Amino acid sequence: MKHNAFTFQKKLLCYFMFFTAVIFTVLWLLQTVFLQRFYDSMIIRNTISAADSIESQFGSGRNADYIDEISRENSIVVYVTDTEGNLLYSSDEFRKLQGRPNERDDRGGKDIRHDHVHYRELPENYGEFLQALRTSADGTAELCSDDLFVYGRYITFSGGDAVLYLGATLGAVGSAARIIRTQLLWVTLLSVAVGFVLAWFLSRSFAKPIAQLNEKAHQLGDNQLDTPFTEGFCTELDDLNGTLDRTAEKLKQNREFQNEFLANVSHDLRTPLTMIKGYAEMIRDISREDEQQCAADVAVIVEESDRLTALVNEILEYSELQMTDREPVAESVDLSEIVTSVTDSFENLYAKDGFTFERSIAAGIQISGNVSRLQRAVYNLLDNAVRHAGEDKWIGVILKFDGQTAAVEISDHGSGIAPDDMEHIWEKYYTNRQRRGKGVSGLGLAIVKQTVTMHNGKCEVVSEQDKGSTFRILLPIST
Repeated sequence: MKHNAFTFQKKLLCYFMFFTAVIFTVLWLLQTVFLQRFYDSMIIRNTISAADSIESQFGSGRNADYIDEISRENSIVVYVTDTEGNLLYSSDEFRKLQGRPNERDDRGGKDIRHDHVHYRELPENYGEFLQALRTSADGTAELCSDDLFVYGRYITFSGGDAVLYLGATLGAVGSAARIIRTQLLWVTLLSVAVGFVLAWFLSRSFAKPIAQLNEKAHQLGDNQLDTPFTEGFCTELDDLNGTLDRTAEKLKQNREFQNEFLANVSHDLRTPLTMIKGYAEMIRDISREDEQQCAADVAVIVEESDRLTALVNEILEYSELQMTDREPVAESVDLSEIVTSVTDSFENLYAKDGFTFERSIAAGIQISGNVSRLQRAVYNLLDNAVRHAGEDKWIGVILKFDGQTAAVEISDHGSGIAPDDMEHIWEKYYTNRQRRGKGVSGLGLAIVKQTVTMHNGKCEVVSEQDKGSTFRILLPIST
């Protein structure tokens, strides 16, 4: 497998630095290359907007004052002329009243103030502008050069037709742009340094929980689950840590299952294999000439082979149940039919040995579940009862329901269960009672428990020593 030299922390650091570089590249472009264009476009929009504002205020009684205010706020020059080009009013951002010094009237001795308003002269391009305005279809005109933008329109001024002319300077950010570039250079250097430090700490913070989870994942196979993990960084990593913990727990259970399997099943496997080998050798060396003895030895081999097959089947079935926590296939099943058919099978098999099966099976009980699993659960309960039946070989089979729950009860008159064994009877490989009787692997009741749990039911057992036992499974009725 090809090894990637870039760790998560290094890649994250590179991404942060790349992001910083992109941000400052865009900032440089906006503040240097595109600054003039932005400035010119804003000046043009502001000039047109100023013309709209001036026209909207005409007739309000404050024409001159408002023009002066607009001129100062937007740094533009404003001219109002008649339609022939004669100046009526002008204003710029430096607009003010200027007058000559006061003179004394010799005849009356009074001071006479000669206030005169000094207007700017019309610009050189006014004739070109006026010609463009006269030929325009919408009553507006624009002139634009590298350093000047002119906009105007026809308006009503002092009760007559007039021409509004607005001029704004373009390309005025040259010196400002140089200042901005110098300042931006220092800002960029400082920001890159600070950004690198922050990116390093952030990448380290991101990489630390990832490294912890990676180490924990590596240790799953080594059965070492002591790797620390600090939760709270983000929800996704906390969920992943929880998933690893659950996986570790399942791996631990699997290891325990394997060890338990080897410890408990090895004896059960060894015994029938030893018996099969021993009787096969006996047939080969001793009884092959004695037809009757040979038949008896072959019968033992067949019986032990059946026992070995049953053992392997139970192990495989329980392993399959352990693969899932829920029943994958659920359908409406007739529990009455299942209990009846399994009981019929046992009665046909064991009636010749003197077993009596007493039944009380309610009809038409429907539940939601898996037919084959439920058949196996009832089979295991009946098989357990047969193996531990008393001398009277009586087996009781009851199916009843109370409107919400169906109860299957399998009873026997055997030796019963010791109090110490009651709480362990449903555990896998708990074979003390089975070995005292005719058990196979110790998985029969564990399979019943697992199956009933998957069907949202529960298992119960009532037993009295030397009087017998009653195993009960309770299953919810389908609605």
